[in-house]
Amino acid sequence: MSCEHLICAHCSNPVVEGRCPTCREARSELHRHGPAVPPALVLAVLVALLFAALVLQRVYG
Repeated sequence: MSCEHLICAHCSNPVVEGRCPTCREARSELHRHGPAVPPALVLAVLVALLFAALVLQRVYG
């Protein structure tokens, strides 16, 4: 969703301009994203899983 076409009910201006506190709050809520997972962490988890799979293959294989 984008705030590009939204009109603020408080000041009657486009929300994207952020002219009043209500606009700024709405804009920040729309553009808030969840926590990002760093690519290094994803790579580390994949390497750990590969290592665990190789160890299990040696033990049980």
